[in-house]
Amino acid sequence: MKKIIVFSLLAAMFTSGAASAKEAAPPAGLKTSSLSIVIDDFGNNMKGTKEMLELPIPLTVAVMPLMETTKQDAELAHRLGHEVIVHMPMEPVSGKQSWLGPGAVTTGLSNEEIRKRVEEAIDSVPFAVGMNHHMGSKATADERVMRVVLTVCRERGLYYLDSRTTPKSVVPELAEELGVPYLENELFFDHVYTTQHITKQADQIMRRLKTDKEIIAIGHVGISGNKMVDVLKEYIPLYLDEAKAVPLSDIIPEFELVNERLE
Repeated sequence: MKKIIVFSLLAAMFTSGAASAKEAAPPAGLKTSSLSIVIDDFGNNMKGTKEMLELPIPLTVAVMPLMETTKQDAELAHRLGHEVIVHMPMEPVSGKQSWLGPGAVTTGLSNEEIRKRVEEAIDSVPFAVGMNHHMGSKATADERVMRVVLTVCRERGLYYLDSRTTPKSVVPELAEELGVPYLENELFFDHVYTTQHITKQADQIMRRLKTDKEIIAIGHVGISGNKMVDVLKEYIPLYLDEAKAVPLSDIIPEFELVNERLE
């Protein structure tokens, strides 16, 4: 089940304004379910990049830091109305080091070096308002490592999306302790790189939209990028019949409110 954890401080700061908005009943016929589609692996001139960004719904675009097209992809995504987050490379339990890219967070690094890499990553991705991880099954299960990562997110005003690449993730407990807005991925579209599998996952989302208030799902550009675009083009009209397509920050009301007041 997806979890959303928001700063308790924020709730206290803005209770009166937020409460009045929440108490208002939605107009008849208004869609009350929300679907947030996150697309990972931008930033390295990956297959499907342009086509994905041209889809007619707001996406949450996770951009790899310090890569060939990091700045270009983040700026284009922002200009086209998508939300930008940092797709932070982190150490997996298994996999090639070369898959991580530059500036990766690994469990052998000192606290100081982890902080330095996370700060450099955030600085390299324009318009980022959040973070999730690239790979990361080992790093996100390490309490010391993630305490540093999430502390930097708190200091820089970013929310954190746990991609859930391991059931051993320590992110939920630490995010709550540190006061970092936190969300959790519920489904990967394309962990199997076939159109048949992506369509199967898209169908699952369609069924869940009829009962679930909020759904978060992750897809990718790159190997499966063009297939993802083709399936989403087919399913977006169906999704919009059932729900609103929103960026992640829209389902963290207090986070959105604070960022508006800080602008």
